[in-house]
Amino acid sequence: MALPERLLPFPEPFLERLAAIVPPERLDAVLDAFLTPRDAGFRINTLRAEPEVVVEPLRAAGLTLHGVPWKADAFRVPAHERAALLASDAYARGWIYLQNLASMIPVEALAPEPGERVLDLAAAPGSKTLQIACRMQNTGEVAAVEAVKSRFFRLRANLEAQGATRVRTFLRDGATVWRRRPEHFDRVLLDAPCSSEGRFHTSAPESYAYWSPRKIKEMARKQRRLLFSAVQSLRPGGVLVYATCSLAPEENEAAIHRLFRTFGDALRVEPLGLALDDAQPPLEAWRGRRFDARLAHARRLLPSPIMEGFFVCKIRKLESTLR
Repeated sequence: MALPERLLPFPEPFLERLAAIVPPERLDAVLDAFLTPRDAGFRINTLRAEPEVVVEPLRAAGLTLHGVPWKADAFRVPAHERAALLASDAYARGWIYLQNLASMIPVEALAPEPGERVLDLAAAPGSKTLQIACRMQNTGEVAAVEAVKSRFFRLRANLEAQGATRVRTFLRDGATVWRRRPEHFDRVLLDAPCSSEGRFHTSAPESYAYWSPRKIKEMARKQRRLLFSAVQSLRPGGVLVYATCSLAPEENEAAIHRLFRTFGDALRVEPLGLALDDAQPPLEAWRGRRFDARLAHARRLLPSPIMEGFFVCKIRKLESTLR
């Protein structure tokens, strides 16, 4: 497929793949999104403040707040108001946490409840761990795992600064966690390390500087090990949410397809339970390989001026997978 003319500095193989992944009627908008400044998303840190205490002062300060239909304590402001948001008293006090709206979707789909046991298997820098802690009202058991030392310390500092006192942090390879806590957790979040294609933007050359087909393959191998650990760490009846900020089918549909080959009918993909505008169903096939039809409820969010690109899949574990 011929791509519309754009002054995009991305690698040609990426653009060719993009044209095969994105529906033709959406391609122009996605290409424009790589050029357009994105809105600044944020959510209220309910460990520190109640929404009603935060929202009106922000509006009184002249910020243009837009609500989020599927998350009552989340908002966005136009890109040009990002600096004012960062300069606000609410930000200085830790009452708000800046986070792209797409990045909030995995935890909303996971829907952790107060008192549960929840595992965040690739947790740094901690945005989603904090969101989990807020939803659980600082109760229950939250385990946050990170394998890279520098990212682990950033995670721990972030959690402490934001008041997430019930989270236990572990400097550990997430692929080994299941051996220590087999079928222990009620819910598991795996926001997996990925090629980060959904975050590409022309204003940030570092976002795409290291992309290559080889990187996609490398990430897919890591994701395979982490997904196995995630399933084995989850109790029967529990929920796993798998997410990436990649658009690559090898890191998304293919990863879940392979999971079904490993665990068969012990797993079921369920609807995300969120009213998401413009969320795309998964691809049925990629480069001649057809994917398991049971993936149908997974969703791909395409890059836009409001959201980064993301892939999210909610999986229910129906029976024990330990052997």
